Amino acid sequence: MSTTEQRLVVPSHGTDEMLPSAPAADAPTPPDEVAICSDPEALRALAPAQLPGLARTLRRRLVEICSRSGGHLGPNLGVVELTIALHREFRSPSEPIVFDTGHQAYVHKMLTGRADLEGLRTAGGVAGYPDRRESAHDLVENSHASGSIAWAHGLDRAKRLSGEEGASVAVIGDGALTGGVGLEALNLLAADTGSRAVVVLNDNTRSYAPTVGGIAAHLAALREGEVAPGEDMFTALGLTYLGPIDGHDLEALAEALTAARRAAEDPHSAGVLVHVLTRKGAGFARAEADAVDHWHATGPFPLEDAETPKTTAPTWTSHLGAAVLEAARADERVIALSAAMIDPVGLTPMQQEMPERVLDVGIAEQLALDTAAGLSAGGRRPVVSLYATFLNRAIDQLLLDVALHGEDVTITLDRAGVTGDDGPSHHGIWDLALAAQVPGLSLWAPRDAARLDAAVPAALAQPGPSLVRFPKGACPPELPALVQLPAGDVLAGRPQQRPDILLVSIGALAGRAVEAAEALMADAPELNVLVLDPVRALPLGEELLDLAASARAVVTLEDGLAETGIGTSLGARLAHRATLGAPGPVLRNLGVRSEFIAHGKRDAILAEQGLDAAGILESLRTLR
Repeated sequence: MSTTEQRLVVPSHGTDEMLPSAPAADAPTPPDEVAICSDPEALRALAPAQLPGLARTLRRRLVEICSRSGGHLGPNLGVVELTIALHREFRSPSEPIVFDTGHQAYVHKMLTGRADLEGLRTAGGVAGYPDRRESAHDLVENSHASGSIAWAHGLDRAKRLSGEEGASVAVIGDGALTGGVGLEALNLLAADTGSRAVVVLNDNTRSYAPTVGGIAAHLAALREGEVAPGEDMFTALGLTYLGPIDGHDLEALAEALTAARRAAEDPHSAGVLVHVLTRKGAGFARAEADAVDHWHATGPFPLEDAETPKTTAPTWTSHLGAAVLEAARADERVIALSAAMIDPVGLTPMQQEMPERVLDVGIAEQLALDTAAGLSAGGRRPVVSLYATFLNRAIDQLLLDVALHGEDVTITLDRAGVTGDDGPSHHGIWDLALAAQVPGLSLWAPRDAARLDAAVPAALAQPGPSLVRFPKGACPPELPALVQLPAGDVLAGRPQQRPDILLVSIGALAGRAVEAAEALMADAPELNVLVLDPVRALPLGEELLDLAASARAVVTLEDGLAETGIGTSLGARLAHRATLGAPGPVLRNLGVRSEFIAHGKRDAILAEQGLDAAGILESLRTLR
């Protein structure tokens, strides 16, 4: 047995016990490995006795692949047996299986013709989420939580209207069930007599962190047998409830899913909910031992290393966490909130020091913003920390609950701009365009860690809504200002002279902007290319507008949508100043094209979008 295989441990059926990493002499013999099936038909042809060996093969391959590429290892280790059972009972793709979220779909991909997950999360390779371009089995590219039940119910309605046979399946975690749309969908499904939608509740007690709220407590009571049969909340709603089922027991799963199909095909009942208990990271000792998130997501790691991989370079996230903690120490009114992502957004240090002032609302960004509005109205200074892509889910609350009421709510957005490996849904490229539409909102997009450290207290001190956004990964070197003007920090050029080109840099692309400007001025010394970081990018200040109006050309640079972002707002303001006698400067907005961007490395995507130093330089040259 290889060293890797020794570290993989397979859950014993029917219990929560794990075999030791190095089996003792009297330990059960691990099953012989079985080759990964080429498609679900081949999987259904296997004898039940072969399935434990297949599960063992899948776990070994998951660990090996993720050790090279990184990825969502913990969630996929937890659904190995469940995914096998689903594909044996349901006939994907005609009976669609919708994974919520899609980061737990690696095993699904491996069983539907992508056994090696070739090029996982790299440009041109297999995506880290379901992808319609890869397979007919990936019907829903589901990567934002809580939507799967609505998708499956909608697919079920369409099938019934068309007279088609078969079920539709949603696989949703207990964490995702804290999201409003998941509960809304359950409410509707429970009243739809004749529905053939099957909801598989993958209860591993976690999202990134332990699941919170009253539903989590109810699920815990179900797990412990403290709820009498028929008295669970799902039965009370009108659903057929089956469970709880050991999600690592292939025989029990097969029986439960067969029963679920029978119930779904009963024309007198509504939807079915199968409550499955799994362990995140199951079968890999290091993942199971990680109390933070059971290796929810990992970068590449050495198979022989006994420690969880850690990054040592200072990151934007770590600076944000330190800045929020410092602000909370200085002002007892500061309360931090997040949507099931306390650790990924940097709030763990504050949670450890002052847990009573850190609130996890579950996967519910709308709730986070409205709760923050209430905290602000009650005299607190809430900080809501999210990934940039997830702010999209709460724009109505930002606009009409926070901003309309002028509440003092600070939002911090991690993973803003192009993020890379996780693909279209996780690029945080919409936040600047959305923020520019919110009246009264102040926005900071710091260019380096020092500016981030200063932005957090500045945002907290600013009346009304404020937003601080920053990218993923390590912080760039500090980029000091040559001089500070009322319009912002000058990073390159000759500030004492009228600019030929004013390059307004929003956020962490500033180093690239300086490199491009200096290259152009080296080629054309007569040009004054002034690179300006406005520091506070919104609202647009009159000093910035005055400086821009004095330039021959204004170029804006942002790690967001070029057509609807801050540059567009600046251009509109300048256009309102223009007259026939003074038509104003030539305008260029550099940013991300309005398209869904596939997964790849951040730097490569920025280069493809013309947002590296060479691309910016080329854009500047077109002005001559």
